[in-house]
Amino acid sequence: MTKSITLKAPAKVNYRLDVLRRRSDGYHDLQMIMQRIDLCDDIVVAVSPEPGIRVSCGSVGVPNGPENIAWRAADALLRHSGVQTGLDIGITKHIPVAAGLGGGSSDGASVLMGVNELLGLGISDRQLMEIGVKLGADVPFFIFKRTAIAEGIGEVLTAVEHVPPAWLVIVNPRVHVSTAWVYQNLQLTNLRPQDRIPRFYKDIGDLVAVFANDLESVTIPRYPVIGEIKKRLLATGCRGALMSGSGPTVFGICDQEAVARKIAGQLSGDGWFVEAVQTL
Repeated sequence: MTKSITLKAPAKVNYRLDVLRRRSDGYHDLQMIMQRIDLCDDIVVAVSPEPGIRVSCGSVGVPNGPENIAWRAADALLRHSGVQTGLDIGITKHIPVAAGLGGGSSDGASVLMGVNELLGLGISDRQLMEIGVKLGADVPFFIFKRTAIAEGIGEVLTAVEHVPPAWLVIVNPRVHVSTAWVYQNLQLTNLRPQDRIPRFYKDIGDLVAVFANDLESVTIPRYPVIGEIKKRLLATGCRGALMSGSGPTVFGICDQEAVARKIAGQLSGDGWFVEAVQTL
């Protein structure tokens, strides 16, 4: 009988994204607050008698072969463990692609954790995170499974001690933003001081007080619709609004589900991807 496992791969938003400096290896040192949300891709991983790894997705802009991070995650774990088996991976995308929501990284992290469980490999989360960072800087965060302050290139994680649950309105204007392009065009005139980010937030007001994203300085001038969405979210009742990651997705934060769903309904007629979601 074919063994299989069904996985939920959640998206993330950044409550904070500070770019501290450019590193000698071409990456940037960052300081971020990362929060998972219940907008998820669905993934099924099945053991197959046919050798090799096969990934099927069917979403525009998502490759099916070795270029897919889920394929590379499965391959990395099989190589690490020395297990030889065939794997079929089916991905149903619900997280917009190239949106600043970490969908690809979450898919990769979920496959690492899922294959580990499916094959009974017994690899620790710490080891999975070490494998995952070679696939993408955000992959360890999704294995960490907690709201976190992320430093380094994003792989140095510290759990946030208390963060209030919240409802978010996610708005994606359906434009493609290249993360590489954003970082290449970011102007870092000098080394900025590293602000101490709190690890305890008593309410949503505390969270909104730390909202900041250095990448908005690049992405919003190129894609003014992002700034328009931020203004619309605030005007319709969100407590705060911010671009997530390198964009173009913007989220607004609300105290209550009813408020978030009402705002999502008001913004859903513009041809944008709009969803009311809950933090995890």
